[in-house]
Amino acid sequence: MHRLCSPDDLLSRLDTLSGKRVLVIGDVMLDTYLVGDAQRISPEAPVPVVRIEQERHLLGGAGNVARNIAALGGEASLIGLCGCDADGERLNRMLRDAGVTPHLVRCGERPTTIKIRVLARNQQMIRLDKEDSSPVSREAGREVREALAALAPGFDVAVVSDYGKGIVDATLLQDIRQSSPQGDNLKILVDPKPQNVSCYHGAYLLTPNTKETSEASRMPVDGREEIMAAGRALRRDLDVEHVLTTLGADGMALFGKENDVWHVATSARQVFDVTGAGDTVIATTALALAAGFPLLSACVLANYAAGVVVGKVGASTASVEEIRASIEACPPEMTLWR
Repeated sequence: MHRLCSPDDLLSRLDTLSGKRVLVIGDVMLDTYLVGDAQRISPEAPVPVVRIEQERHLLGGAGNVARNIAALGGEASLIGLCGCDADGERLNRMLRDAGVTPHLVRCGERPTTIKIRVLARNQQMIRLDKEDSSPVSREAGREVREALAALAPGFDVAVVSDYGKGIVDATLLQDIRQSSPQGDNLKILVDPKPQNVSCYHGAYLLTPNTKETSEASRMPVDGREEIMAAGRALRRDLDVEHVLTTLGADGMALFGKENDVWHVATSARQVFDVTGAGDTVIATTALALAAGFPLLSACVLANYAAGVVVGKVGASTASVEEIRASIEACPPEMTLWR
């Protein structure tokens, strides 16, 4: 972890991402955008009338993580849940079109999770959520474990993408390890939800943002010293090997087993939309680890990928070519926080 990564080192490793495999398990959803114009107020209620001119559908949650892996040339297999509905069909089709191998458990008792955003003149007017966040049924849980048993032996790295929609429970990480011949040596990366923090004990890497770090550790994060204390406490209390706290415009902080904290400065040159940036971070880190990158180098690469996607509108992906250009334009800046 103490090996500092040079631009030449990162650039020479980029081509090794192609074909590497990552297993993704988590809450998958559809992000639907209804885009139009609002020029009048409804006579029925004091609300604007939006005339829809465009409808877009994007993969969200764990689906966006898997999509980011595929966009970098990796092979992503996704285990998740969807409803027995037309939206579930759309979700499966979109995953395959994105180059992801879906293994979605169909649940007749719950709908496919959808986030519908209505936008007018580049302003979000309202968001509508269609979801069931209750724990999964015994039957659906059994099918998830069967999918894990069939798939996990072929992977060195797994990502758990927790959006609090029911698939992550206290036994999931244990089920993943038991399904893999590597057992505790399998690298499990978790994008966490603070309310499920007790489920992540023993993970290889957690990737919370600043707010999630504060909530999960129950500590303030105003300034470097507080961030360092909260990240170290979270790593210690959950017995995880590493914590990668994303700091928005301030980059990211990587907490290691020896209490080292590496700060990686942001590479973003302009920020239009931070939607999905966390998905990009964990996806890129996981794929880089599968390709044999040292952890610090994998996190630096993820920082570049996130810098690319925040310069786009909506949940987006970064390509190897875009990351290469970003590394060449802006060498990595890393500092050992003390």
